[in-house]
Amino acid sequence: MVIPAKDEAGNLPPLLEEIQGQLAGVTFEAIVVDDGSDDGTDAAILALTKELPWLRLVRHEKAAGKSAALRTGVKYAHAPLILMIDGDGQNNPIFLPKMLKMLQDDPDLGLVVGQRLKRHDSALKQRASKLANGLRSWLLGDKTRDTACGLKAIRRELYLDLPFFDTMHRFFPALVLREGWQIAHIDVEDRVRIHGSSKYGVLDRALVGLPDLFGVWWLLSRRRRVPSAQEATIDADR
Repeated sequence: MVIPAKDEAGNLPPLLEEIQGQLAGVTFEAIVVDDGSDDGTDAAILALTKELPWLRLVRHEKAAGKSAALRTGVKYAHAPLILMIDGDGQNNPIFLPKMLKMLQDDPDLGLVVGQRLKRHDSALKQRASKLANGLRSWLLGDKTRDTACGLKAIRRELYLDLPFFDTMHRFFPALVLREGWQIAHIDVEDRVRIHGSSKYGVLDRALVGLPDLFGVWWLLSRRRRVPSAQEATIDADR
């Protein structure tokens, strides 16, 4: 589990309790990446590590953004399969076991993407998100209705092959398809935030997202084919 979080001291403890229940019987670790919080998120997680041996904390001294937090978590992780969930509690962990099983059962599947059926954001944010998702899907052909949902499952080796930039988490489906892997989708339920407030607004997403959208389009256009390769060896019995 990789959980990016900024100022989520009130939301993380109950979320971690839910994760423990959903992943009962699974050997796992959960890495909370505190992205420069100043509300005591780090202290709250450190206190929990005493009773939760599967819990780890990695901290950014200064906020670097969600994509950077995810990358830090994946780099610190040991497992070959990575589950991602936002630290604000709006993503429901009930879908994690199914997403994990989908990756385990299909060796050609590189990414499982959660797609929200019902959102609890403002009407303005929902309209802006719908417009942005439509433009992205049309331009990149990633066949994904909602890329902003925090629930995702991905192979660690694949993730580390992807080009990194500050908002790459919004383009996982297109980038994974670019590497020649298959993607799958699962409908999930969004929940109301209990504590704190969203760290992302409408204007900042639009201003940053549009240049990155065309940047990813350029990356897709510059990859002619994905090579199939294997090492050649001499048969020792001959």
